[in-house]
Amino acid sequence: MVATTTQPPDAVQRVEPLLVPLSLLTLVTGLVDAACYLGLGRVFTANMTGNIVLLGFGAARAQGLPVLAPVVSLAVFLIGAAAGGRLATSMAGPAGTTVSEPVRRRWVTVALGAEVVLVAAAAVVAIGLPVGDGGVRRYVVIGLLAAGLGLQNATVRRLAVPDISTTVLTMTLTGLAADSRLGGGHSPRVGRRVTAVGLIAAGALLGALLLRVDVALPVLVAAVVIALAAAALRFESISWTTTQQIRREQHATGSTGTD
Repeated sequence: MVATTTQPPDAVQRVEPLLVPLSLLTLVTGLVDAACYLGLGRVFTANMTGNIVLLGFGAARAQGLPVLAPVVSLAVFLIGAAAGGRLATSMAGPAGTTVSEPVRRRWVTVALGAEVVLVAAAAVVAIGLPVGDGGVRRYVVIGLLAAGLGLQNATVRRLAVPDISTTVLTMTLTGLAADSRLGGGHSPRVGRRVTAVGLIAAGALLGALLLRVDVALPVLVAAVVIALAAAALRFESISWTTTQQIRREQHATGSTGTD
């Protein structure tokens, strides 16, 4: 009797190859927002919820918080997100379309490549930028980073991997508590959720330390991590696809076990 399963053979394949790349992008969020909030004058380019709150504070002239920087970040983030949505539609089809592994890999690789270019350009512009100052150059850096993170968020949203948004932790933390045994649940994906929280915190810590050297350094490291995410996507997807193909062939020949 051949072993059977109710899960389609490619069901896990749609998610598993993305875990390492998306985890790396989660680290990027901490790096970039550390550089922006601490080095570019209390503004976020990845966390738009925080940006909206800061914009409200700034509008009330609370503690000298800025208004223009959050507005620039928010506006350019939306442009980047729109570009990310357009890229996804053109390369992978409308939302809800079943996307093959090769098509998805090409689409996400192009998106990450564009993000690397934007973030690396921001790092170059940020070289030697005074912390908390920098005039027009500061807004150029904010704009480039916001565009890149908007593109990233649009791509990750379309991928829809549970509990890895790469930028927002509120629902992740809610899931940790609400789905825990204390909350009456069974703690699904607890490792993934805890890892996401830890990666953003680690990125923020690393970004704050690198900021002591130069504003550009955490941004440059973020660009390198994004490039690593693109590489991980390619090699992990190829490895996973090969493994799944071997398993299908074994299943077809009955070598997975009979009795």
